[in-house]
Amino acid sequence: MRTRFLLVFLLIFSLQSLYIHSLTPPKREFRGTWIHTVGQDRYMNLDEVAMKRYFATLLDSLQLAGINTVIFQVRPEADAWFNSPFEPWSRYITGVQGKNPGWDPTAYLIDACHRRNMDFHAWINPYRVRTSPTKTLSPDHLYFRNPWMFVEYGEYIWFDPGIPACRAHIVKVVKDLVARYDIDALHMDDYFYPYPVNGQAFDDSRSFREFGLPKGFTEATKADWRRQNVNSLIKELHDVLRSTKPWVRFGISPFGIYRNASKGTNGSKTNGFTNYDGLYADIMLWVNKGWVDYVVPQLYWEIGHRVADYKTLLYWWAGNKGQVSLYIGQDVLRTVKPDSLKHGQLWLKMQLAARERAVTGHCFWPAYELENNAGGIVDSLRTNYFRYPALPPADNRYDMVPPQSVRNLHLTTTAGRNTLNWLEPEALTNDDKAAYYVVYGFKRGETINLEKASRILGIVKERAFRFENGNMPDLCVVTAVDRFHNESKGVTLTLR
Repeated sequence: MRTRFLLVFLLIFSLQSLYIHSLTPPKREFRGTWIHTVGQDRYMNLDEVAMKRYFATLLDSLQLAGINTVIFQVRPEADAWFNSPFEPWSRYITGVQGKNPGWDPTAYLIDACHRRNMDFHAWINPYRVRTSPTKTLSPDHLYFRNPWMFVEYGEYIWFDPGIPACRAHIVKVVKDLVARYDIDALHMDDYFYPYPVNGQAFDDSRSFREFGLPKGFTEATKADWRRQNVNSLIKELHDVLRSTKPWVRFGISPFGIYRNASKGTNGSKTNGFTNYDGLYADIMLWVNKGWVDYVVPQLYWEIGHRVADYKTLLYWWAGNKGQVSLYIGQDVLRTVKPDSLKHGQLWLKMQLAARERAVTGHCFWPAYELENNAGGIVDSLRTNYFRYPALPPADNRYDMVPPQSVRNLHLTTTAGRNTLNWLEPEALTNDDKAAYYVVYGFKRGETINLEKASRILGIVKERAFRFENGNMPDLCVVTAVDRFHNESKGVTLTLR
């Protein structure tokens, strides 16, 4: 038996290695991770210096893992990791909701990410207010001023999605966040109407009588009313983003199943809980209307799962993403952890996704398991899938115009060290400015192909690139990239 197991393992490992090294590494790929703060007690005993040190170390480890996008939970329970005039400071910063930490973690993280050429997506939970009765709300929380806006359900407190004033408050919070902080995207996950609690009904009867019945909805069509409430929020958030900072993208990370085929013509061949019927979230409407810019379905199940097969869902989302970007949400511990035959499906999942042209990236849950290198996940990513750097996809529809090329590209030699130098490109507006630069290296006579990730020597923010250990190619190409990840034409310099 032991010998048979070893042979099977060696066969799988051989097939894995054969496939991995036959892949053409993508030059552009969303490589994201979620940093959740809800339920986290790791921060409350850290002062400003210690927390900044921790975040710097965490971001460095994520950058080393190949991550180019950080999705940070800035509003976990209707409280804020940023200085909000409308909601209290988050309990997860200091341990006490409403306590001013004396500094702004979100402002620090945005700057820290951008210095590392990592995008920062601000992650909010729209409706969730309290996750446990043991959690004490700040005395100045909106809950105490306007209790009629909230519903207690299970151990949670929620904004009632059916009350227009709740939507107005959420939109107001987001508008302020977007206006004052240099975020790259607004992000929401799968929490819309709450997940069901056994034996309990979500009591929105009062808001339904006041706002649903007058619009012609009945008890038989109450589910449609709930979906319309969530649709209205998504549309309003889309509109406020476009009117405030149109370049800020809007992304949703929905539960992995939109709808089962047994319930609707556009469903997947699955039999699990769903967005449409369970959470009243009509993701496909938002996609088809263009209200969101990207979706990251949480495909945490195994390949071959009897209720929600990863492969089935991957193909379904690839075929139904419309014009928005599609990235795949991967669970590190559940099915990605590459430490056994039972759970080691990382390479299979990445293989299936790589075959789908509609898929342009991955997002890993949670970042803390990348930090821990759980099951050698980072080693596997760095060795196989992320062995070359990748630019994020240039899929921001606000601006698809590349910047001008760099100027005065030249080589300097000081104390035996060779350094490429250049001047930033000319720019008429802030949108045209270069945010970072890509340096490519080629051999003499080699066809210059800037789509080859393997030819990227470095991605840098400064206007210089040093060749280490005298390891210099025959010629280099340098491009400028703006904050929307549009890349300029290359400038070539023959080095030898």
